Amino acid sequence: MKQKLILLILFSGIYFNNFAQESSIFLKGGFNVANVSVKDDGSIDEANALPSFHIGLQGDVTVIKNLLSIQPGLFFTGKGTKSQSGSTSSANYYRATSNPFYIELPVNVVAKLPLGDKQSKFFVGAGPYVAMGIAGKNKADGRFLGVAFSSENNIKFSNDNPATSGEEGAGFNIMRRFDYGLNGTIGFEGKAALFSVNYGLGLAKLQSGTNSNADNNNKHRVLSFTIGFRL
Repeated sequence: MKQKLILLILFSGIYFNNFAQESSIFLKGGFNVANVSVKDDGSIDEANALPSFHIGLQGDVTVIKNLLSIQPGLFFTGKGTKSQSGSTSSANYYRATSNPFYIELPVNVVAKLPLGDKQSKFFVGAGPYVAMGIAGKNKADGRFLGVAFSSENNIKFSNDNPATSGEEGAGFNIMRRFDYGLNGTIGFEGKAALFSVNYGLGLAKLQSGTNSNADNNNKHRVLSFTIGFRL
C-alpha cells in the first residue's frame, strides 16, 4: 500500500510538473461589435450593432504539443444592441441602447498549425460559454411632436437559480441573468502575443421568462477583435 501511495505521489508530481511546463496564461482585451438577433432564424440587423469591449484572462493547456490545446477563460465583456426609428432631425424619432455587461467563462478546443520556426502558429477553435449578467444600462431618447424626452436606467436582471427548471424573479423589462452559447475563434499566436477574431452565438433569450428553445429571436450575437499577451 505504501509503495502504491509513493508511486501515486511521484506520478502526480511528474504530471503537474509537465502540466505547468505545457500551459500558459494570456491577458486579453479588445473591441466588441455586439448585436441581438431580430428574426426567428437568428439573423440580425447590421445597422443596430453596438460598440463595446472585453478584458480578461485565458489559459492555454496543451493536449498535443504545437497541435491541440484547451483554452478556458474568464472575461468581463459587454454585449447588447441599439435601435432607432425615424430621423433625429424630424419632429418624431426614437432611439434606444441596451448595454449589459457579463462575467463570461468560455472553454474552447483549439487546433494549431505551426508556422516557420514553430513559435508562431495559426489557430482555429470552438467551444461553449456560460455568462452571468452583473451590470449595464438601458438608455433611450427621442422627440414626440417636437417635445424631446430621454431616460437612463440600470438594467435589472432576474434572480434566477440556473439549477432549477423555472426562472425566479422574471418580469416585464427584466433581463435574463444567465446567458450561454457557442464560441468560434481564429487567429495567430506568437511567442509573446496573439491576435484573434471571435464570434459568440448566444443560445439564451434575453427577456426573462421566455422559452429559449422556441426560436432564435432576441439572442446575443457578438463579434470580437482581441489582442493578448502571454504572462
